[in-house]
Amino acid sequence: MIELSRAWAWARRGAAAAARQTGRNLAPSRLLSFPHGLVLVWIVVLLWGERWMFSSKIGACDWRRWEQWPAGSSPHRVVFIADPQIVDPHSYPGRPWPLSALTVLVTDNYMRRGYLALQRRLHPDSLFFLGDLFDGGREWKTRQGRFVDPRWGIRRPEREQRWLATWNRKYGERYWLREYRRFSDIFFRPWNTAGGDPGPWQRGRKLVASLPGNHDLGFGAQVQVPVRDRFGAFFGDVNRVDVVGNHTVVSVDVVSLSADSSGYGEDHDLRPVYGPVHDFLDGVQAAKRRATRRELDAWYGIDSGRRFGHVVEELVGADLSRFPQATDGDGPDWPTILLSHVPLHREPGTPCGPLREHWPPAKPPRGQTGPVVPDHRNAISVAAGYQYQNVLSEEDSLRLVGSVGNISRVFSGDDHDYCELAHRSGVRETTVKSFSMAMGVSKPGFLMASLWNPVGADGKPLTGAPTETIQTHLCLMPDQLRTYAKYAALAALSLALLAARALLVPVLRLTPSPSNPSPPPVLPLHQAPSKAKADPPPRWSSRKARRSGTAMEGVRTTGGPRITLDRDFYDGGKAWKRARSRRALVLLWSELWTTAWRLAWMTVLVWVYLALKGEQNNKTTPSSPPFPPQNPSLPNHQKNLIPQPQDPNLTPSPPPNPNPIIATHRHPLRPLLLPLLLPLLLLLLLALNLLRLRLRRAPVFVRGYVLSREG
Repeated sequence: MIELSRAWAWARRGAAAAARQTGRNLAPSRLLSFPHGLVLVWIVVLLWGERWMFSSKIGACDWRRWEQWPAGSSPHRVVFIADPQIVDPHSYPGRPWPLSALTVLVTDNYMRRGYLALQRRLHPDSLFFLGDLFDGGREWKTRQGRFVDPRWGIRRPEREQRWLATWNRKYGERYWLREYRRFSDIFFRPWNTAGGDPGPWQRGRKLVASLPGNHDLGFGAQVQVPVRDRFGAFFGDVNRVDVVGNHTVVSVDVVSLSADSSGYGEDHDLRPVYGPVHDFLDGVQAAKRRATRRELDAWYGIDSGRRFGHVVEELVGADLSRFPQATDGDGPDWPTILLSHVPLHREPGTPCGPLREHWPPAKPPRGQTGPVVPDHRNAISVAAGYQYQNVLSEEDSLRLVGSVGNISRVFSGDDHDYCELAHRSGVRETTVKSFSMAMGVSKPGFLMASLWNPVGADGKPLTGAPTETIQTHLCLMPDQLRTYAKYAALAALSLALLAARALLVPVLRLTPSPSNPSPPPVLPLHQAPSKAKADPPPRWSSRKARRSGTAMEGVRTTGGPRITLDRDFYDGGKAWKRARSRRALVLLWSELWTTAWRLAWMTVLVWVYLALKGEQNNKTTPSSPPFPPQNPSLPNHQKNLIPQPQDPNLTPSPPPNPNPIIATHRHPLRPLLLPLLLPLLLLLLLALNLLRLRLRRAPVFVRGYVLSREG
């Protein structure tokens, strides 16, 4: 009971001190102090670096600033995003927990803020991902099928072999589903942030994320079919044909296609890997024409579909030969956009142009007007390794271009940096920058494409239609590392300003910032001699007396006269000057520490709030499904034709959840994380403040004397 009463008394005194401290902190002079002014500056800077800068940078890429179409045109606007590669245990396998969690938080927030600014400021009609949605998607074990590394191909690096057993034990199907939900929270849920209505003369918005990359499936002969089946079940067909803006978009799973030319097919059956891609390429010409015919049917009401006779008959004995067949060759062949995760083949040293970040083009010699060829620093390295190949083989590239046909542009990813070149066949290819800040580029970005191809009811271009139907623009996002460098510079400047203020406190008689000054006496005691001057400090009793307990308080154990020496007479006042210097240094350090600590914890708390809050989307309904919307997008149309009415039933309802394990809502405790965490942080700061107050009030023993910190 005695210990409890002592603890209660200690806590009550601490609470009273904290209450007095809070009252002093809420005084107007304290609230309007210089450190709090710096806190306001930091809040504005953090809002600029974590929020406003994304909207400003992406808003500068507005379509109307770089489009050069004729007046009155209504182009279809598309955005291509490459290599988001959300960070997971495969990214930095040896990174400890706090740092790894902070890496995931920072990189996810960067992509989330950039993507939301993209939707709000640009509002694209269609959006296509170019693969590598995950960083370690191919490493997470599937629920069904064998999941073992193939015995052929390039072996796994030793750095990853040490972690393979841990990955197989800890990360499986459930972890992949959590990663899928995490990707959906960043990219799928905010799709309707700026509204679900398409642009003028567009009949819907489309988001396609089914193109796989080597980090999603693997590469070539080492692609595992169960991994590809899982990816396709959640993201859609890996080989597909879409029509947007009177252009045909063909997405091809080139990582599986490369298994045929890998050289391992002679000894192993790789047909299950590359077979579906070959079948798709064999029929892609017919699929393109069918897709364009369906688009014309939707715009002009031409019923060219399959018709069934109005005959009711028993199934047994029915003549199935009368089943109507769709025609393949009667649709127009519009300009084709080829989407490939891996860039097409090119000679080593082929330059990528001035927009490449890693190295600018080499300076040509005097008298040369064209670029330097080869320019290996400005080019994509033609190399291969475990589960990657920087460019497709020449055989696969020729097969791909020849099978698709009528290719106007090629868009690819995988390299993480920008590259633009024209192939010998005349096909222009653009390799899109990575969307993530963790992929080795200081300024991530995405590619904007404006499509305008006005056609008539027969699908042929109208008179006066442009010959070049695609215009592109590279949009760069903020340099986050440079933003952090600016934070560091501002922190150094803030510390210098606080140090300067601490130096000026005794000079200009400023109000000191330490928040526990001794209370002024009630009565004027300026003439009363202090106790230290009137009475000498009591000597310690002998050890024997302390043990026996006979030493009485207040009774001196030694006698003799007290002699006071004027030490300043002998040392010229050096001791007093040294003591005054020490007091000045203590005051300076106390002032600097108190103001810096106050600025630090307030600023860190604001940053934590912004980081944990992310960038919430208020317009997205909480029941929005975590899978890509598959809204049909129809081509744009010229304004001199009668517009078709917008049918609200054209946007289909979302497909059922393909797996019951993954929830269609966020975790129920996630909205409570921030309200629970903020009080805990405040309690922690209060406890640290109380501990600091108690330590400052505790007595200090110096050479047998008891010195109090107060007074």
